[in-house]
Amino acid sequence: MDISFFSGAVTFICCVFAAAAAFLTRRSKSKSDGGEDSCNLNGGDMVEKIPVMVVAEKQTGASMMEQLVPEITTHALSYLDYPSLCRLSMTNSLMRKAANDDNAWKALYHKDFTLEQDAVTPINGWKAYYAATRAIMNVNADFFKIIKERSVPAMERFWLNADYVKCFHASEEYSTGYNSVIGSWQLAFNWEQNVDVEIRDVKARVMTDSAWVTMKAYLNMGSGNVTNVFEFHNGRWYIVHHHCSVMLIHGGAGQQVVQG
Repeated sequence: MDISFFSGAVTFICCVFAAAAAFLTRRSKSKSDGGEDSCNLNGGDMVEKIPVMVVAEKQTGASMMEQLVPEITTHALSYLDYPSLCRLSMTNSLMRKAANDDNAWKALYHKDFTLEQDAVTPINGWKAYYAATRAIMNVNADFFKIIKERSVPAMERFWLNADYVKCFHASEEYSTGYNSVIGSWQLAFNWEQNVDVEIRDVKARVMTDSAWVTMKAYLNMGSGNVTNVFEFHNGRWYIVHHHCSVMLIHGGAGQQVVQG
């Protein structure tokens, strides 16, 4: 079996021991502050505490993972990235249960994407919401690859073929309807050469069959704000709305009109 299947589990176990040690340290400190039950744990005492959990496992039949308080497990999982959590879920049933914990995926979402969604309650849980957000982020990145490559056929496949699609270029030109939008990109690609696009501060909001992404775009010497709106049709995401503000030249008060 591929050793990568076990890498997530190994990483997680290391995190569990680290989190357990931190928890024991905090508990020791709180007892010490209380006075009556005070005990000054040094490094050797802390190491001895962990094997006690193994003894308890033999006596009760419960695994060490099952005896850990949820806060320790969630804290340990917070150290893992997306691939590690996926590998962890493929090791055994216990690891799969830990890796599918909704709080773990919520923490990972906030670490990888944005804290703005803290009040959101995803219908299918945070794991599914994380996967959907990652998917729309990848689709959004593909949009800028098409701009960089100036590929009209790729842009034709990327947009939903509908009358209500809209596109606002940085040149302040406005197009509505599929044919008009694609025609505007063809003109833009013919006009602008050697486009180097970089996007930052990307934030997404994903619904059941729609999503929007906001970001800051840096194009050659200019920068502007961009909003892309997507709809889900027949198993894939299509862009239906693109709005790019007029690009401002860095270091100057003037404006640079560019396609985007």
